[in-house]
Amino acid sequence: MKTTAFTEYHIAAGAKMAEFAGYNMPIEFTGINDEHRTVREGVGVFDVSHMGEIWVKGPQALPFLQYVTSNDVSVLYDGKVQYSCFPNGRGGIVDDLLVYRIDAETYLLVVNAANTVKDWEFLCTHAPKYGLTPGKELYNASDEIAQLAVQGPSAMKLVQELCPDRDVQSMEYYTFCKTTVAGIPNAILSITGYTGAGGCEIYVANEDAPKLWTALWAAGERYGLKNIGLGARDTLRLEMGFCLYGNDLDDTTSPIEAGLGWITKFTEAKGDFIDKTLLAGQKTDGVKRKLVGFEMIERGIPRHGYEVASPAGEVIGVVTSGTQSPSLKKGVGLAYVKPEFAKTGTEIAVLIRGRQIKAQVVRPPFYKK
Repeated sequence: MKTTAFTEYHIAAGAKMAEFAGYNMPIEFTGINDEHRTVREGVGVFDVSHMGEIWVKGPQALPFLQYVTSNDVSVLYDGKVQYSCFPNGRGGIVDDLLVYRIDAETYLLVVNAANTVKDWEFLCTHAPKYGLTPGKELYNASDEIAQLAVQGPSAMKLVQELCPDRDVQSMEYYTFCKTTVAGIPNAILSITGYTGAGGCEIYVANEDAPKLWTALWAAGERYGLKNIGLGARDTLRLEMGFCLYGNDLDDTTSPIEAGLGWITKFTEAKGDFIDKTLLAGQKTDGVKRKLVGFEMIERGIPRHGYEVASPAGEVIGVVTSGTQSPSLKKGVGLAYVKPEFAKTGTEIAVLIRGRQIKAQVVRPPFYKK
């Protein structure tokens, strides 16, 4: 298993460790519910160094990204981040990702840890068409970068203490800057988040990770900073209705089915891209299934893979993500269902141990501040 630049600190803190995406990662420290509550009410830090980072550079960077991603990269400006996906050429999704525009000829792609190798191979397949050379204009820096996500209502107050050169508390959602963080110059600090609780991500070189960690915890003591594992990361993202690749998205799900039409652009500025004709057809003609959010009406915890039924008992879909919401104290989830059952307010049922447990289609986020 791979380790991150912070692994030794997690082990020293008594984390429950397990393999995730080929890395030895902390699953929980003090317990998922406690960690979840910490992020909703205070501030917690996640080690997300396992995420992939790929640079795309040169005069052909923009045309290349316009072709391999679903969103319109041309609308980005320096310091802006965009959520997007890689269509796979068969109507599915290679991965969902973030696109950071450093400047007109420099972009950073942040991809899912479990898909980094697959994404790299996908990009390398299409790179020659645009004159991009893997290892040169296209560069996989995933093993060189450490990343922390500091999340919660107190996150930016804490991080501001590490950033003497810039007002980071006033940064807008889905923007980033290069600044000095904890004495480390040219760190990337972005405001995206996967918890809905506010906060930021900090990217530094692996060799600078100990300095960042030490400074963060020194400043974080008076804010009640706590370590947060991947378990709480999942419950937090699910309360917001955020998709997780491998559960809600995969090589068989289209962005239109997944409710990601808003990151699938068919404008003149966007031009041609992988699966454009197929996805445009789905947008016009409709799809055979739709990803919806739901809340349990009756007691029961929905889990990935559970079947979803109509009130009459017909199987109409499957749960892709589900949990007992620590904030709401009830079961919530995401599921693909037949389109006629996708309207908000529709009653459905989740099959749990052979029983139909009532649920209702709702529009995420489930948790609202």
